Amino acid sequence: MNETLTRALSGVLYIAILISATLYCNSFLALFGVLLVLTVSEFCELVKLTKRIAIPIALLAYIAFSFFVQIQTIDLLFWVFSFLIAVKAMLFLFEKKEANITTADKYLYLIGYVVIPFLLITRLPLIENVFNPKIIIGLFILIWINDTMAYVVGKSIGKNKLFERISPKKTIEGFLGGLVFAAICSVFIAQYYILQPIYIWTIIALLVGVLGTIGDLIESKFKRVAGVKDSGKIMPGHGGILDRLDSIIFVGPFVFLLYQILNYVS
Repeated sequence: MNETLTRALSGVLYIAILISATLYCNSFLALFGVLLVLTVSEFCELVKLTKRIAIPIALLAYIAFSFFVQIQTIDLLFWVFSFLIAVKAMLFLFEKKEANITTADKYLYLIGYVVIPFLLITRLPLIENVFNPKIIIGLFILIWINDTMAYVVGKSIGKNKLFERISPKKTIEGFLGGLVFAAICSVFIAQYYILQPIYIWTIIALLVGVLGTIGDLIESKFKRVAGVKDSGKIMPGHGGILDRLDSIIFVGPFVFLLYQILNYVS
């Protein structure tokens, strides 16, 4: 089968499953539990971490957090830990030496870069105390628009490399193009889909454009250290689940914090 057609069909199937499952609370939690296990498995492959320890840790945390623990203070403590690991990951991104990652750091990244972001993302549709799938679907739409238009603009007029050492194909023009189109799309999402103030979704679009790109680059750094092109092969033409979720697991906790701030000041 033609590679482009394979990639297109795989992408359509992924989007269809994601959106249809996100429409209902139980199916959303079930799907993201499966995605968490797959992502942890791929991350363990990248950093050479033992799956039989990592996957049970992730599953127990997910089940406890999603179904039993509903305490705002714990949510915020998790966010602080995730933020600290995000800063650590950004420092790791800018390291010129591609040194081996210590075992302690591997577990810190597992918890703060993969597991906790998943936990906070599952809070997003429930941020208003009533399940609202439009928040998570809107976020995914912005990420898809940003990624797609960054590729299209970069391919068309991109000349200046964004971070050539880590991701040779990314350009500054593509980055700005993705950011602009995500911002435009955010207006329509806010006004005609989710019915929230435009400024909220403009901020989310900016977070997606900047932090989503950083998340993509960080995952590329992990892959470069591991010496692989993709995090996995589960999605023909796209790579692994981590390749598809690298942006949202980095930007998701910041969107969670934004809604917490908005709820506090409202």
